[in-house]
Amino acid sequence: MAELIGNIPAREALAAAMASGSLHHAWLIAGPEGVGKGRFARMAALRMLAEAAEPEKLRPGWDVLETTRTWHLSEAGSHPDFRVLARLPKDPEKPDEALARSITIAQVRGLQPLFATKPSLSSRRVVVIDSIDDLERGAANALLKNLEEPPAGTIFILVSHTPGRLLPTIRSRCRLLRFEPLPPAEVAMVLRAELPQASAAEIDALVRAGEGSPGRALGFAGLDIAALETDMARLADTGDPGNAIRSRLARLLGAKAAQPRYEAFLERAPTFIAERARNLSGEALRTALDAYAAARELGGAAIGLSLDAGATVFEMSGLIARLAR
Repeated sequence: MAELIGNIPAREALAAAMASGSLHHAWLIAGPEGVGKGRFARMAALRMLAEAAEPEKLRPGWDVLETTRTWHLSEAGSHPDFRVLARLPKDPEKPDEALARSITIAQVRGLQPLFATKPSLSSRRVVVIDSIDDLERGAANALLKNLEEPPAGTIFILVSHTPGRLLPTIRSRCRLLRFEPLPPAEVAMVLRAELPQASAAEIDALVRAGEGSPGRALGFAGLDIAALETDMARLADTGDPGNAIRSRLARLLGAKAAQPRYEAFLERAPTFIAERARNLSGEALRTALDAYAAARELGGAAIGLSLDAGATVFEMSGLIARLAR
């Protein structure tokens, strides 16, 4: 498995708790999306299970070797002491398409037969919920009962992007591991590992677009975000007085085949405006803040309301052009 990058303090805090021999029964891994919380949750779960079942086969760190029974059972999806709750596909026959909106109460209740017996391979079992933000209200209440009276030997690892929205009673029963956005150099390390063929310019553009989140940055991969960044910079620098850049972007991104780049532009544009606003003051700052608010509103409404793509790109480009001084 690839090396973990970033958030060393949080990882070391959990490692110290595991080494202490008195591991709390519930951990909340909280932070922005795309910074590695879910991946770390699964790695930590596997390590916990392997430490309890076959510690003699482990080496320092978080990796569990492919030679272990724990690894093989996990890869096969048949480890009897490991469960992951996540949103399921809307259509079970199309697992690669849209996911359900929530983790259902039925999924949480489906854990009860597991809790009715002792762990099978050691004294420990682990349940990962990625993410707990996705639980239905009833599912959250059902989970709370397990957190209040944890089944013997069970460790819960809960992933959250917005911990402030969780039930306070759930938060209060968990130890918090805070994951922060990664610095640009660490985001670049992840991107170079995942996108070895990408140019330096593309990596730089993706780092800026990711805002500390490698997962967010990877979502822009393959969309030539560097070219979009160049056009946004020209809009902001020149104001595009003849509308040439606006018109060209509207034609390019308004085509049906350009939908992924269109959505990337809508997502990136408000953040681009916010980045430029950090260096402004006075009237220029007020203009930028107004443009940012309008861009957020336009970007949020465009997809849901099926606004005309070309017209939306032209309008969004105009908001960026307001930054010109």
